Amino acid sequence: MPATDRARELALTAAQAAADKKAEDIVILDVADQLVITDAFLLASAPNERQVLSIVDAIEERLVQLPDKAKPVRREGERGGRWVLLDYVDIVVHVQHTEEREFYALDRLWKDCPQIEFVDRDLPATA
Repeated sequence: MPATDRARELALTAAQAAADKKAEDIVILDVADQLVITDAFLLASAPNERQVLSIVDAIEERLVQLPDKAKPVRREGERGGRWVLLDYVDIVVHVQHTEEREFYALDRLWKDCPQIEFVDRDLPATA
């Protein structure tokens, strides 16, 4: 069974918030068929710790503005700023320093899962 509509809404909203803060390599994976604890992973990266934390703050601010006021039930890794995990139950957000993203390769680990398409609304439309 694919990710729920709620999970897709949270993931796409969080992805846009990350894109607005210049996150790189944003990927949303539908892990609903593989995991029972969540429906989707949002992966995003940034070249430095300050930007990682800025992206995380933007995601939290945007999701709490939704009508259902989504708040993470768990937040890990903020102190180091190299890999911050936000657990919203329906989705798990991973914002990683570029080096951690390459080393841990979550994209590769979960490559069998389908992606949920995300297109940054600020990118120019291509013909």
